[in-house]
Amino acid sequence: MKGKERPALFPYEPRENQKVIMSNISDILERKGHLIAESGTGSGKTICSLAPALQYALEHRKKVLYLTRTNSQQKQVIIELRKINQKTKVFGLGMQGRQNMCPLLAERADLRAGTAEELSKVCGDMKRANAEGGKGCAFYGRLLEHDMQPLGKKAMESLPTVEEFIGLCKADKDICPYEANKLLLKDAAVVTAPYVYFFSPVIRRALLDWMGVHIADLIVIVDEAHNLADYARELHSRDLTLKAIELSLQEANEIGNPRVSESLAIADACVLFGDIVRSAVSEYVIDDDGLVPPSEIEEQIMSRLKATSHEVRVMLTNMVTHGDILREARRKQGKLPRSHIHRTASFIRDWMSLEDIEFAKLASASDTPKLEAYCLNPALATSVLLECHSSIHLSGTISPVDEYRDSIGLPGDTVCLVLPSPFRMENRMILYTEDLTSRFETLASDKTMVPRMKSLIAEILTAHRRNTILFFPSFSMMSVFSDVADGLGRDVYLEEQGMTQDELMATVGNFKLSRGAVMFAVMGGRISEGIDFPDRELEIAILVGIPYPKPTAKHRSLLNYYDQRFGKGWEYTVKAPTVRKMMQSIGRLLRRETDRGAAVILDSRMTQFRSEIPEATPSADPVQDVRTFFEQSP
Repeated sequence: MKGKERPALFPYEPRENQKVIMSNISDILERKGHLIAESGTGSGKTICSLAPALQYALEHRKKVLYLTRTNSQQKQVIIELRKINQKTKVFGLGMQGRQNMCPLLAERADLRAGTAEELSKVCGDMKRANAEGGKGCAFYGRLLEHDMQPLGKKAMESLPTVEEFIGLCKADKDICPYEANKLLLKDAAVVTAPYVYFFSPVIRRALLDWMGVHIADLIVIVDEAHNLADYARELHSRDLTLKAIELSLQEANEIGNPRVSESLAIADACVLFGDIVRSAVSEYVIDDDGLVPPSEIEEQIMSRLKATSHEVRVMLTNMVTHGDILREARRKQGKLPRSHIHRTASFIRDWMSLEDIEFAKLASASDTPKLEAYCLNPALATSVLLECHSSIHLSGTISPVDEYRDSIGLPGDTVCLVLPSPFRMENRMILYTEDLTSRFETLASDKTMVPRMKSLIAEILTAHRRNTILFFPSFSMMSVFSDVADGLGRDVYLEEQGMTQDELMATVGNFKLSRGAVMFAVMGGRISEGIDFPDRELEIAILVGIPYPKPTAKHRSLLNYYDQRFGKGWEYTVKAPTVRKMMQSIGRLLRRETDRGAAVILDSRMTQFRSEIPEATPSADPVQDVRTFFEQSP
């Protein structure tokens, strides 16, 4: 594609922003580069990335892997692919894990809690039994005897979502949709899958094999890319809870408590590890967590056992071996190949060998006493992107773009686009107060602050009976304001910790159907990021404070890492995520070109973010300013 022409596969009349995105994508594909694009919701990021990437892939024998965080995002990829299919016949499929696609899990409750690795082993054993004529999986057995050609033809004609493909397999002799999907991936020009399918090395190798593509011939598109760095850190982080150690002790007694050295049995080792975790939590945790000195755990084990470092490692290896034996025994019984002994010993062994510069060693008591090895460098997982032909990273809220680029290890010549919103700016107003704040120190010293904030919220809710969401920095802050809508005659809905997806969507659905309702939600939560509220489903957003990261030991470690690595610790680990959370919450207001909405930020510290959110203006009377805004002609 030359200049700003649209690619032949683009199925709509492109807007100017879309031409810019597609032109830049075409350019980086030609030179095997990388691109990051921030463009607001409604700008058509999915089709703008998919059309030029697919066109290039078809012309140069490449394939496209579109990575998403949620199943709903996968559906959007398939919807846009169907539009492309009206111009040029192409085939694409969605891929999800066994937890979503395996029909056997509906019949085997004992397998539902399995990890991807555990389920893969159980599935492999059952498939092997099928192939050898034994009793394996009935769904896979029917697949082995099935002619895949009619199903493949249906899939190519209809381009089903994952859910629809599961339905096709159910109707077609009730065959296994997970295994049938794998068989069709080699014919797909586009595959959409969760992040884990690419960033987990084991699963990535399998996916590339199923797709029949070398990683150098893969064009990767990362949707909702602002999530990627945190996701990659969590992928490489691990923890060991006191509960896991207790289960290891129980498991040791169940298998006869074998010895792992001349003087030590597994149960004794588990008791020792439990004592050490309790000691670390007691000594180093302040509030939620605390840093553990790098060699502290190893030295405590050596001291308590009067053993050398080598002897401790041998003991841990012996524990891991016993765990492996136990996992294999359970596997042969058709059970989940799980061993708590294996997990406990593996964690301690890995902890002792971790690179301190890449990981923070923590003791935590925020939910349960535990040790945590927290990955500071997301590039440990994401650097694999450099092996691809190209990568395209999309988000509505990814600024500052250089922080994202540096964090995940993209090269300095990565193209970075920050495009203006497709919506008219006069359709949204952002105000902030200069006399209120949720700063912890102020709340502790000024006992009038919370009542004053509550009073202003109540005034806004009384004066403007429009669907309103109150966004809070945390659930604990939300609880302080739980009574703010009492007595106002408004329907009230809450985002609660631990809500299932079905419960959350039911709550959101009821809020959307209401008029003049109030929703309590958390900045950075599921409502603030992943749910659309078009038209009058949401007209006012009140941000009750600034969502600064909690100053835990984990966060301080991350800040220090970014200071040492890039010289931008505060900018990258405090300012960047805070701005993103605010803009994600405010972004709920405008989801269509005709939407109008007002955001009110109840915190004077907003002045620190004026360069990032330049449309925000101070207001001495938010109630009147909001009234004036809505009285203006749209």
